[in-house]
Amino acid sequence: MSALLWALVALPLTAGTLLAVVGRPADRYAPMAAVGTAVAALGLAVAVAFEHPRVEAPLLEGLPAGLAVDGLSGLMAVTVTAVTAAVLLFSVADIGPGEARARFFGLMLLFGGAMLTTVTATTLPVLLMAWEVMGATSWALIGYWWRDPERGAAANTAFLTTRAADLGLYLAAGAALASGQAGSLALDDLPDATGTWSTVITAGVIAAAFGKSAQLPFSFWLSRAMQGPSPVSALLHSATMVVAGAYLLLRLEPLLEQSGWGGPVVAWTGAVTAVVLGLVAVAQSDLKQLLAASTCAQIGFMVLAAGAGAVTGGTLQLIAHAAAKSLAFLVAGAWLTSLGAKALPALRGAARRHRTAGVTFTVAALALAGVPPLSLWAAKDVLLAGALEDHMALYLAGLAGAVISAVYSAKALWFVWQPASATDDRTEEPLPYATRLPLVTLAVACAALTVTSFPPARNTVERVLGGAPQPAPSAWEFALSGALAVAVSAAVWIRGPHLLALPGRITALASEWLRLETAARTLLVHPVLRLADALAVFDDRVLDRAVEGTARGSVRLARWTDARAERLVDGTVEGVAGGARALGRWARRPQTGQLHQYLAQAVAAFTVLAVVLVLVR
Repeated sequence: MSALLWALVALPLTAGTLLAVVGRPADRYAPMAAVGTAVAALGLAVAVAFEHPRVEAPLLEGLPAGLAVDGLSGLMAVTVTAVTAAVLLFSVADIGPGEARARFFGLMLLFGGAMLTTVTATTLPVLLMAWEVMGATSWALIGYWWRDPERGAAANTAFLTTRAADLGLYLAAGAALASGQAGSLALDDLPDATGTWSTVITAGVIAAAFGKSAQLPFSFWLSRAMQGPSPVSALLHSATMVVAGAYLLLRLEPLLEQSGWGGPVVAWTGAVTAVVLGLVAVAQSDLKQLLAASTCAQIGFMVLAAGAGAVTGGTLQLIAHAAAKSLAFLVAGAWLTSLGAKALPALRGAARRHRTAGVTFTVAALALAGVPPLSLWAAKDVLLAGALEDHMALYLAGLAGAVISAVYSAKALWFVWQPASATDDRTEEPLPYATRLPLVTLAVACAALTVTSFPPARNTVERVLGGAPQPAPSAWEFALSGALAVAVSAAVWIRGPHLLALPGRITALASEWLRLETAARTLLVHPVLRLADALAVFDDRVLDRAVEGTARGSVRLARWTDARAERLVDGTVEGVAGGARALGRWARRPQTGQLHQYLAQAVAAFTVLAVVLVLVR
């Protein structure tokens, strides 16, 4: 079974790399190759979800690379591969032959493979590598139409925001090594750290998770990410990238509990995000922006569940949300392709034009609204039962977020089902079969997944996930949330968007995503840029001038040395040479070759020697 686990992560990564590297020559074969790879990966995911294999390979000294499938990662692997296969099948028709299809499908497979590695990683080094690949491929996919500067800027914003938060994982890894309690950097060993190191690890994990899952205050990057193709939004923002942070918090729920403060911080951040970003979704007039804000809000429920210890409810919410949100994004993409519109007023009658898209979008929207008997209704109550056991105020905040989700979902439905204006002469084109099949499949999943929130299926999921028993919701909780969702949805449907009229300033603030990006640029980006400019000026005016002054001083010193010291040295050398030549000339004079002169020289020398001896004595 270990071979199946290696194949699960290697298959999409290898196929995606080959398609992306080969490029345009493989455009013709890329769609079918990608869909076939995704279906094969789905089969492998189902197999390993039942067998729970574990593999390990050497990476660094004392830091092995580990992959494993347990209850949570098995459910995640099946969810990721199923949604990936549906989105890629939809993309066959949505990404036309004129596009760089090999690059697109290759990047999508790479992204899916990175997500599979993330959910099966058992150690922080492997998790970090997959986390980085996921961030890089998301940047490339959001900026897929890179010739458009606006899309490139959106990709940069999304990448830099999540990348800044990702530094928390590096901080957590460093703290884990320093603590000595998690020397192998195994995820299961992180709760063993104590003292200050435990606080640092918890803070780093929370920061990285909030950034990846677009929770407050990082939510604005998800708005910018809507510049990518619709299949990218459907995959990245339903079952993969944005839920990676929520998955990590659910996986490390024991760490949050052990820290003492991590659980409440995570739970309340999720609850506030569910409420605030839900209101942002209500204020949107663009369908994709509405869905993006609702993604932040819906993931807020998963984060709330992780903080409250309701791992079963958070997991069920994650799976149900993946089906509903990917379906909603795919339908929005189909309408954008066929009608050329994504603004809600321009989408009047869209559901009537394409009945398959209209009906399936209705299923997705009602699921997001929490209307019975669809899956998110029941899944949300399972996690809210954990919030209720933790704190009544937390439960009420979650329930308020659920009511708001019914408002924005019903608003979207109201627009797409309204009759089109008489002047609307856009032609209706039937949706391709490759588009309709994944829509119908995901719509069926939105309804079928409801059974997982009720016994005995819920008990089975709880046993598979392991851990402590989870609180079960009472019948009145199901009835209350369902009745509120139906009542609010009906009120919005009957009264229309006029019911949602708010003061202009509040609407403007919410429609601009609370101006979070503006705040981030004002508080972080602009000061950093100003600091960079100041350092550049310091470099030009101080450091450069200091270096140039030192160079000029060295040149002057060299010239002075050449002018002064060189003359002295040359004069000394020439003087020594001249003296040696003079001594040589004097030494040659006695050498005449005449014997009587040599005799006289010897007599004189001995006479001088005798005198010296007499004087010395």
